[in-house]
Amino acid sequence: KVLQQNIDITHLSNFKTKAKTKYYYKINHIEDVFHLKDIIDFSKENKLKLLFIWWWTNLLFAFDTFKGIVIKNNLKWSYYQEKTKILEVYSSEPISDLASKLENEYGQNLWHRFIGLPGSVGWAVFGNAGCFGLETQNNFLQAEVYNLESGKIEKLTKAQSDFWYRNSIFKQTEKYFIIKVKFDLSFLEEKYASDVDNIKFRKEVQPWGNSCGSFFKNHSKEYSAGKLIEEVGLKWYFYNSAFFSEKHANFLMTHTDNADYKDLLFLID
Repeated sequence: KVLQQNIDITHLSNFKTKAKTKYYYKINHIEDVFHLKDIIDFSKENKLKLLFIWWWTNLLFAFDTFKGIVIKNNLKWSYYQEKTKILEVYSSEPISDLASKLENEYGQNLWHRFIGLPGSVGWAVFGNAGCFGLETQNNFLQAEVYNLESGKIEKLTKAQSDFWYRNSIFKQTEKYFIIKVKFDLSFLEEKYASDVDNIKFRKEVQPWGNSCGSFFKNHSKEYSAGKLIEEVGLKWYFYNSAFFSEKHANFLMTHTDNADYKDLLFLID
């Protein structure tokens, strides 16, 4: 009864490829989380796939209609304790907006490098997102999660979350839905030091348009994905509605709001 049917989800992807979903469910309040167990049981009974979407649009819908249930997380709220420098935040809060808020309202610039980083806090934890030497795991304390198997709320520590490069236990298992995250912003920990002006860098080096940001993971600091794509001659390479940006080769883009996802998959392959 809580599921909507045949909903257009094109706006949820920044590639702007046309897409619909058979079923759709929005999590607007904590109470909505407790419907997830029944929804998952329904999906299993009817052999339906599940797709969880956070706040943001950095994903590619490689289908015309999703033959399953799209679950959209809209949980937003944050609280920063200035004395302890502990940050509590719901999983769908945009991480770039949060980094700006911390800096502008509290003078807390530890996450300055995250300004301009696409995605939500939950997404960032899910994939251990990072940029310019800073990673989400660095100041992570714990995550409050909903166990999709047991239907109970649990708390996972940093050790239990098993972070590594662009990965975590949340990405490796379909067991947990991230509700809220706690960070300790009292210290700086980084993969490598960086004095890059990330705001200027994003404006001058990274293109704007229908994309999801840097697409491929970097092979290493010396051999970035963009450098490798450029070296094999695919920078500014077009295939119908999709192309690799002339400004930054690791930005896979579309030049129309009616793009075909098959064109993107061709370039990805």
